[in-house]
Amino acid sequence: MLRISKLTDYAIVVLASLASSPKGRMAAGELAELTGLPEPTVSKVLKLVSKQSWMESTRGVNGGYRLASTPDAINVKNIIAAIEGPVSLTSCTDENGKACDYHSKCSMNGCWDPINKAINDSLENVTLADLMKQKRAAS
Repeated sequence: MLRISKLTDYAIVVLASLASSPKGRMAAGELAELTGLPEPTVSKVLKLVSKQSWMESTRGVNGGYRLASTPDAINVKNIIAAIEGPVSLTSCTDENGKACDYHSKCSMNGCWDPINKAINDSLENVTLADLMKQKRAAS
């Protein structure tokens, strides 16, 4: 079965909560309280996503985390990649199309490429804002 990791799922919860907060900038402890997730988990998520261009972190008394981009500019593919690395179904190819060491003798050479492309394209077309809208519609 194909599934994202729990940490990626938690990252989406944390990012959606951060995006919905009127405060803008929030500390890991505040986000843990808001989401109900353990603070070490929230801290781990924030550490991983803080390296992304769509996230901002500030140290200090008035520090915290905030989205540097709007939720509609942050796609699910980038969130998954921030937590798990590039999205690819097999180790035959990576996101950039680089083949594995056995590529030249493999009977399935290139067969996964269209599937990987379709999945990556789909994930690029779903944003954090889209997921937040679905949650509001379900509530």
